[in-house]
Amino acid sequence: MKTLFLAWQDPKSRAWLPIGRLTFDGKKYQFVYTQGAVKAQTEHNFQLLYSFPDLNKEYASVELFPLFSNRLMRRSRPDYKDYIESLNIPEGEDDPISVLSRSGGRKVTDYFEVFPCPEPDENGLYHIHFFTHGLRHIPVCATERINQLQTGELLYLANEFQNPHDPRALLLCTEDHHIVGYCPRYIVDDVFKLKNKNSELLKVKVERVNPVPTPLQLRLLCNMTAEWHEDFRPFSSREYQPLVTDIPMAYASS
Repeated sequence: MKTLFLAWQDPKSRAWLPIGRLTFDGKKYQFVYTQGAVKAQTEHNFQLLYSFPDLNKEYASVELFPLFSNRLMRRSRPDYKDYIESLNIPEGEDDPISVLSRSGGRKVTDYFEVFPCPEPDENGLYHIHFFTHGLRHIPVCATERINQLQTGELLYLANEFQNPHDPRALLLCTEDHHIVGYCPRYIVDDVFKLKNKNSELLKVKVERVNPVPTPLQLRLLCNMTAEWHEDFRPFSSREYQPLVTDIPMAYASS
């Protein structure tokens, strides 16, 4: 079972909330709202998605829902191969869920992003890939430093306590103290848990640096590993929990 979460950003407060969960069992896709959607509605005036108008239904389709498929680059495009290389996805493994997991599915026309639910890797470690966030908010000299990064280079996490929008924001820094972006908000809670449990085993490394004219949101790809201790559960906060599980299926039209 492959799992993605859909996050929405309030354009006013800039708060990010997980509002939905997409799963794929190899045959069909299923979408449900999470508890985060309720919070988004009550606190941030979030409007339910047109494709999924009922908060308390489970939607299913043998084809990927348009909300997600529209965030994929068409295979017929001449630059598709270059795009997959920029995501560092191995040849032949560019299925829709894998591409969305890596790319984030971000569009300039809305406030949504998708991200994967981590699972233990073959070594029993927490492992996730992500592109650094917030590059448009850091100085030009920082983006220049990104171009000098080497594959496998270690990056260091630093808490930006004075961030007026998010006091839990985590900066990613080089050994020579250059800021090269932010850790995605969706894994920050897990990072704090993993770091507090065993900070020495938590490592963030450069996976790939994509040159200009690659968009900033796809410029610096990192991978993070950490100890997956016995009682750890990713995204265990209430906001990630599905609103419905055992109710009649609502089949969405494609």
